[in-house]
Amino acid sequence: MKVETKIGEAVVSIETGKVARQAGGSVIVRMGETMVLATAVASNEKREGLDFVPFTVDYLERFYSVGRIPGNFFRREIGRPSEKEILTSRFIDRTCRPLFNKNWTFETQVIAQAISVDDKYDPDLLAMLGTSTALTLSDIPFTGPIAGARVVRVGGKLIVNPTQAKLETADLALIVAGNREAVVMVEGGALEATEADILDAIFLAHQTIQPLLDIQLELQKACGKGKRVPDEIARDEELIKKVVSEYRPAMMTALTIRGKQARQKKIFQLKTEVQAAIAEEHPDGKSDVSYALHHLEAEILRGMIVREGHRIDGRSLTEVRPITCEVSYLPRAHGSALFTRGETQSLGITTLGTSYDDQRLDTVIGDSFKTFMLHYNFPSFCTGEVKRLGAPGRREIGHGALAERALRAVIPPHETFPYTIRVVSEILESNGSSSMASVCSATLSLMDAGVPLKAPVAGVAMGLVVEGDQVIILTDILGDEDHLGDMDFKVAGTVAGITAVQMDIKISGVTREIMTRALEQAKESRLHILRKMKEVIAEPKKEISQYAPKMTIIEINPEKIKDVIGPGGKIIKSIQTETDTRLEVEDSGKVTIYAPTAEKAIAAVELVRRFTQEPELDKIYHGRVVKIMDFGAFVEILPGTDGLVHISQLASERVQRVTDVVKEGDLIDVKVLGIDKQGKIRLSRKAVLEGNNQ
Repeated sequence: MKVETKIGEAVVSIETGKVARQAGGSVIVRMGETMVLATAVASNEKREGLDFVPFTVDYLERFYSVGRIPGNFFRREIGRPSEKEILTSRFIDRTCRPLFNKNWTFETQVIAQAISVDDKYDPDLLAMLGTSTALTLSDIPFTGPIAGARVVRVGGKLIVNPTQAKLETADLALIVAGNREAVVMVEGGALEATEADILDAIFLAHQTIQPLLDIQLELQKACGKGKRVPDEIARDEELIKKVVSEYRPAMMTALTIRGKQARQKKIFQLKTEVQAAIAEEHPDGKSDVSYALHHLEAEILRGMIVREGHRIDGRSLTEVRPITCEVSYLPRAHGSALFTRGETQSLGITTLGTSYDDQRLDTVIGDSFKTFMLHYNFPSFCTGEVKRLGAPGRREIGHGALAERALRAVIPPHETFPYTIRVVSEILESNGSSSMASVCSATLSLMDAGVPLKAPVAGVAMGLVVEGDQVIILTDILGDEDHLGDMDFKVAGTVAGITAVQMDIKISGVTREIMTRALEQAKESRLHILRKMKEVIAEPKKEISQYAPKMTIIEINPEKIKDVIGPGGKIIKSIQTETDTRLEVEDSGKVTIYAPTAEKAIAAVELVRRFTQEPELDKIYHGRVVKIMDFGAFVEILPGTDGLVHISQLASERVQRVTDVVKEGDLIDVKVLGIDKQGKIRLSRKAVLEGNNQ
């Protein structure tokens, strides 16, 4: 069966029953010539003892989808997923995960593969739509459907479902996912958009996805399977009531401890004591005790916020944690900054490089290069834990991409600041909102490095607690408030506007009213943080670090490029080796020289000038005879440039044979008599000799 609807200017279709029929649910989603195969499968064996839904999403891009062979050594899609695949998998996972029953502990996997990709439409949102439809058609207890849309602003006009060409010219681009009633996920960035601009884009997208929900329900009605019912977890209600009643005061005391480490240590001790006290009377009650204490912790924390108007660290609902900033923390880094907000701390480090340091991306839409990168590291010690070190995980990739998006809007164009820029955020302490701390430390380190940012950027994470009719929005949330709250809404931007947003929720959705309040509260906090940052460094440094590569740009005649390069690159390699520099030569004649010191840059410039200088009329050159002819001798007066000394211009007296005066390899002084339209140069040794005799 196949269903379809029109979104924007394109038709979106979903087909099931033709391929991958052994999966629990499978669909082909198509828009234009872009096609995604999405499958959902759940195991038949329950995993015991889990306190989370074992749900995984893998989005894969196949190079055959665009008629290409992978560029790696093995010529196949293997190994670690690309950053695009990881980020797409993440936003699909974050959208769908809250819609599973918390008692569902059967291993569940979605695989969404881009099997055909045209040059118009990105397959990522088709993968989200396919994931939702495959889960909806399957017997997996998924309370969807959901759908997503991309909305951009081009020339002041909002466009839904843009082509790749329009996406590249947009000054605002958001991915928005939702269900029938509300928005459940937002991801994107802008070039300093207002809060009203962001809200208009979000709710235009939410309105647009409604037909996509309709066709999923139509397909489910015709082809959907009956849903499995998750087992209700048997709880000892009397034991739970006893734990909640007897240990409420102790949990309340623990939650009033302001410091994260001390508070968590006290809660851990309390849980250990309760387990030990209950074990003899209720040997099988360990999970019920854990359940009771977790819900008691959530109840007290949320109640403190809703009924008392303050939080576990003593702050008001809208208060930002204390902030300290420091720049030039690392003496050898090109730029560095230490940003601390409460118990969250990020060390930002900026490194400036050359075009040799650009990141090459091999994707299905073609090769591209990144000249600005932000990498986020989250070592276990930052939360006082012990974990095995490994490659960056999905969380690190996602947080780094969010911070990078926030700063990309203010990074100077490569044409005006032609350095490759890498920023690393090392999280040294974490108690909530480390990605937004990364935005702040990165901004400070970039300014410390002398990168001429358009404006400083700061970020803050907003939270939400909904209890009945009461809706409380929290500013600058802690880790506990993120874990036990209902929303994590990250907003980054400048004084002028928003550059990045990311929202995840744990309830059924959020309304426009809630989002409006959250964005306004976030703006006040962002401006406060920017003021604190400005106290430490108000604008980018005028000079880059002494340890950064020195950049010099000169222009040469494009016809002389071959003289700088030399046969097989011999000349340019010799210049680079002799001066310890790197040269980039463009077809326009622009030569960019990167050098470790100013002196080496000057030396490289002199060598380039030597190989590219133009001969001047009436000027005397000390040249080398490179060729003897019956009618004269050719003399190289500049590297790669020679002219003819006619036999009549070799000496003052009459010359019978050229070899009577000069031989190949001789060094002689010659004067430029003329240069014709074809660039041929007439030289004279005679003029130099007669001039010396006067």
